[in-house]
Amino acid sequence: MEQQVRVHNLGVTEDGYGAGVGQSLEQPFGHLDPGTLFSWIFPTAHWVGRSTPGGSRGLDDRFSREFTRNIGAEIMGRNKFGPQRGPWQDEDWQGWWGDEPPFHTPVFVLTHHPRPSFALSDTTFHFRDGSPAEVLAEAKAAADGQDVRIGGGVATIREFLDANLIDELHVAVSPITAGNGERLWERPEELTDRFHLERVPSPSGVTHLLFWRR
Repeated sequence: MEQQVRVHNLGVTEDGYGAGVGQSLEQPFGHLDPGTLFSWIFPTAHWVGRSTPGGSRGLDDRFSREFTRNIGAEIMGRNKFGPQRGPWQDEDWQGWWGDEPPFHTPVFVLTHHPRPSFALSDTTFHFRDGSPAEVLAEAKAAADGQDVRIGGGVATIREFLDANLIDELHVAVSPITAGNGERLWERPEELTDRFHLERVPSPSGVTHLLFWRR
């Protein structure tokens, strides 16, 4: 089967924002509270089971498990890797995730300021200054036949959408508003010229939006 380019578990607000303003080391999502934006995923067995047994098994758990299914590499933007801007001031800092990042694959970070690759556990981070198509080609090769996940943030996902490089997109819409920040869309129907769209409401209060190529 042909390699797919996928987005999974992207959280946005009702007004289409995936991050707020004022991102910092202490506030990775700016003024948006990730505990609210991702409240649907934290109780799931897939999430809880990373450290202890337990958690809910249902619709949200099913969607959360797609995050890792058949993924061989991830591409993320500089802002998802960390809050630093411009030339790297501290190459000793290695991301938000500690010594055990949740990716378990090669990760390609888009940046205008490349730096040497490094590995944490079974995740290797590479830093690339290239177009979406160029970096995707490298990620596909590294994925060794598996799919490539576009991990975010919103600006990176928009870049890949604008380049028509995404095959599947899963967005979880939380019943909150942001008012400002990094916006994925004004309304999800903006993508239906290229994608089918299905809405799946969850008892947790989020609505899962599933997009796949027409």
